[in-house]
Amino acid sequence: MEQHRYTLEKGSKKDFCPACNKKRFVHYVDTETGEYLPNQYGRCDRESKCGYHLNPYKNGYSQMIKEQEQGTFNGNWKPDQYARVVTIKKPLKSKPAFIPVEVLKQTLEPDRYEQNVFIQNLFNNVPYPFEVSDVTKAVELYKIGTIKAGYRKGAVTFPFIDLKGNIRAVQVKQFNKSNHTTGTDFLHSIIDKHHSKRNEPLPNWLQAYNKNELKVSCLFGEHLLSKYPLNPVALVEAPKTAFYGTLYFGFPEQPEDLIWLAVYNKSSFKFDKLKVLKGRTVLTFPDLSKDGQTFKEWKQKATGIESRLPGTRFIFSDLLEQLAPEADKKEGNDIADYLIKQDWQNFRKRKPKQKPPEPVPEIKEPVTEVRKIRQPKKETEDFEFSETIKKEPEDWQTDISELERYFEKMRLPPEPVRLNQCTVITNVSQFLKSHLQTVKSHNGNNRFLPYLNRLQQLRTTLN
Repeated sequence: MEQHRYTLEKGSKKDFCPACNKKRFVHYVDTETGEYLPNQYGRCDRESKCGYHLNPYKNGYSQMIKEQEQGTFNGNWKPDQYARVVTIKKPLKSKPAFIPVEVLKQTLEPDRYEQNVFIQNLFNNVPYPFEVSDVTKAVELYKIGTIKAGYRKGAVTFPFIDLKGNIRAVQVKQFNKSNHTTGTDFLHSIIDKHHSKRNEPLPNWLQAYNKNELKVSCLFGEHLLSKYPLNPVALVEAPKTAFYGTLYFGFPEQPEDLIWLAVYNKSSFKFDKLKVLKGRTVLTFPDLSKDGQTFKEWKQKATGIESRLPGTRFIFSDLLEQLAPEADKKEGNDIADYLIKQDWQNFRKRKPKQKPPEPVPEIKEPVTEVRKIRQPKKETEDFEFSETIKKEPEDWQTDISELERYFEKMRLPPEPVRLNQCTVITNVSQFLKSHLQTVKSHNGNNRFLPYLNRLQQLRTTLN
């Protein structure tokens, strides 16, 4: 029968909808020929959010085909000659819901950082341990937090905060002692599971947030763009890599300093996210991939994005692509995997020397923050930041020798040792090895005095 000649295709095959561009579109098929009708004929199964449905019987298409086959068609067919085209119901764009600031603040409670595996690894389980002051400053810069309890206990939180300060998403990552990822989650998902497990209703904000089609809808560190409007950007894939980049290359204290941002994953390198970088110079570091596919894909996309963002320039380095072994490419390693094997002090020294800095405005704020954590002598901090005032280096050899003799006789505890309020040593043997090597290599250099102090503090703690 005529009304059954054109039917919606059976089965689960879907195409992209011409209205909403989601892969939820079912085509009309000519049952007599087995061929598809023109692409616009079909129905989107997102009835409540899209509603597109172009029926060949309602706009005269079927009648036109019938007249052609009967030889009576005059060639002047118009879609609305027999019936109006079904109006495409475009979904109204609802305002996205955000994660409340109060929820983020809970992850930033100071006592949680002692449980944070990722953060504690930076002090105890990396070849070149970082300063507490630098890690603290980076944590405050990106609003890095910790999961306190539950199946993700000790995991680190990476919030995605947009230009206006809205919290778009909070990624949760669990790491092992080598700071390699062992689990990935999202804060809203953890909270959802918590309430569902107890048969409790979800908070109003979470009910609204779950309706967002796209959760990670901004760059990691995007909120820094408004704070540092002139700085160039270093763009990577993962938040962890951006965090490492800041620790190695320094903080955006001067207009020429880099702001390290992350897109989230390989497929997130696209215009909607990157348009906030308009007018910036962007040093781009894609993760390694087999045959360099990610590098090629990002570079090709960057050309199109530059044409839409006047004044924006993406710069790619192919150094890793040329030098990295095939095994690293297959594993998808990134710049962070290479940085963490290097001494971060050497990277700080590579910054071009400036004229002697103004002592008060340049260092007042960081010194204040450092004192809250380590309470160093002010004179030591002044010399750390000054290129012009230097003392004759002191000789620590006596202290180093005493420490070596003490620890050689000491039976080291296998369990973690709390060094201070901010630091827990999870591997005492590895901690001693790295710190003794550092103080021997930099004997008398006040920049490395904290390493000696920590060794002495460990001896006191063990006593």
